[in-house]
Amino acid sequence: MIGSIAGDIIGSRFEFNPIKTMEFELFGPGCRFTDDTVLMVALAEAIIWEKDYCDLLKQYYHRYPDAGYGGTFIKWAADKSYTKPYNSFGNGSAMRISPVGFSYDTLEEVLAKAELFTSVTHNHPEGIKGAQATASAVFIARNGCSKDEIRRYVTETFGYDLSRTCDQIRPGYMFDVTCQGSVPEAIICFLESSDYESAVRLAVSLGGDSDTQACIAGGIAEGFYGIPKWIEEKAQCYLDSQLQNITNVFCRGL
Repeated sequence: MIGSIAGDIIGSRFEFNPIKTMEFELFGPGCRFTDDTVLMVALAEAIIWEKDYCDLLKQYYHRYPDAGYGGTFIKWAADKSYTKPYNSFGNGSAMRISPVGFSYDTLEEVLAKAELFTSVTHNHPEGIKGAQATASAVFIARNGCSKDEIRRYVTETFGYDLSRTCDQIRPGYMFDVTCQGSVPEAIICFLESSDYESAVRLAVSLGGDSDTQACIAGGIAEGFYGIPKWIEEKAQCYLDSQLQNITNVFCRGL
């Protein structure tokens, strides 16, 4: 999942300052981890020690209250007694899900766990679909399948249009936090990439919800290419000791 974390950090400074180019300093002033990383690490902890993910989401929110969460999530997480999902189809379901794609041995398990962990908040069908599409793409990528196989599976299973190119998407693309308006685009960035770094650069270059799209594309790219050691080490420098510890335990267990 370090590929997703690095994507989040790299894209963070462009979330509300979009760019339409792949030419930028990968790590620079303004880079930070966001809610994408926080909630992803919470999921990793839930998987490692079989903890209640709903409880962990709330705990992590209170530990990192300024990570940049969406308004509906804040209302849900701030009330420790409220545990019902809120029917979201936001891309928050996809940004945090990559640990599922790295943790289980069959595609059936990945799909089931993606729905289980997503539905504690994002129980809308589009929210679940976005998470399942992302987690399954990670799983298929890390198991040696080709990009054509990944494209075909995601298209046939989830109905996403992955026939477009980044050059076609980029000119008119705007900030979109829905799964249906951002997950396919992030997957396309991976499909069009030549390595981990280019996947993240393409995701940022669309000019949308850059941290989340780079997070999604980065997780799939990690599964397919791996991640350069220097990018992994640089990303770790942005994390505090708690986030580092959980990330390292999770990655060692893969």
